Amino acid sequence: MLKQRTIKELVRTTGVGLHSGTKVELTLRPAEPDTGIVFRRVDMDPPVVFPASASIVGDTRMATVLMKDGGRVSTVEHLMSACAGLGIDNLYVDVTAEEIPIMDGSASSFVYLLQQGGVEEQNAPKKFIRIKKTVEVREGKGNNEKWARLVPHDGFKLDFFIEFNHPAVDGTAQRANVDFGDVSYVQAIARARTFGFMQDVEMLRGIGLARGGSLENAIVMDEYRILNSDGLRYDDEFVRHKILDAIGDLYMVGHPMVASYEAHKSGHALNNQLLRAMLDDPSSYEIVTYESSDQAPPSYARQLAEEWSFNY
Repeated sequence: MLKQRTIKELVRTTGVGLHSGTKVELTLRPAEPDTGIVFRRVDMDPPVVFPASASIVGDTRMATVLMKDGGRVSTVEHLMSACAGLGIDNLYVDVTAEEIPIMDGSASSFVYLLQQGGVEEQNAPKKFIRIKKTVEVREGKGNNEKWARLVPHDGFKLDFFIEFNHPAVDGTAQRANVDFGDVSYVQAIARARTFGFMQDVEMLRGIGLARGGSLENAIVMDEYRILNSDGLRYDDEFVRHKILDAIGDLYMVGHPMVASYEAHKSGHALNNQLLRAMLDDPSSYEIVTYESSDQAPPSYARQLAEEWSFNY
């Protein structure tokens, strides 16, 4: 039986929120089977609990934000992506402010933190959502059209196309296809950083976003070039980061996906709409378990065997 997973012991770190600029303490705690990923605002009285769920995503401007009972937890997608990449089913995430710390702008710090906690298999079957028929959402028209879809597939793979019309982005591959039956999340995706443009900073800060952004936690570009002295971590880091985000956004459904995700200029809002469209059509999916790794899709057989052996 493929089993659910949590971490063995508590781990914690501190950092700064990308959008709020606020210092935040983050603590990851083991959780019982069938708990899911649960965020807790321990700075609020009483603490507010936010189960990771597509239904309580209330804001998607530049981040995925959980909103409930007058509270919010922002920028959850990178940590959710790391949990998905390492196969963590159950976890308590305690934060002392309204935003998950941005760390270096990728999921690699969260991967390292989870690895420090260690993996613990639990005596309960791991549940997967298997897509049975295509689900698609679209937005805009012509050159502004965006879309995302989930397609039946025996595994987990993502195909993403971006288009930013910027010299630094145009100089890299703007499409990536990642099949986790062939590659490792830790090696292929986790280190891809978020990115932004200097000309947008003033506007974003005017609406309360990007207050904690810097060259230490994002790829930053002026009108022509990348400003980070260390350049890119992957030749196609921009589109790989969009895949990283999509993995985190999709994990808001509560279980790993057995599906192919395909997207054209999608983002947090459209990803959430895609999950809601899927959930609105119960005939589009089913919840499945696997008795052994031999029966599991190659993507997950590989993940469960390898991901915890990588370290930074």
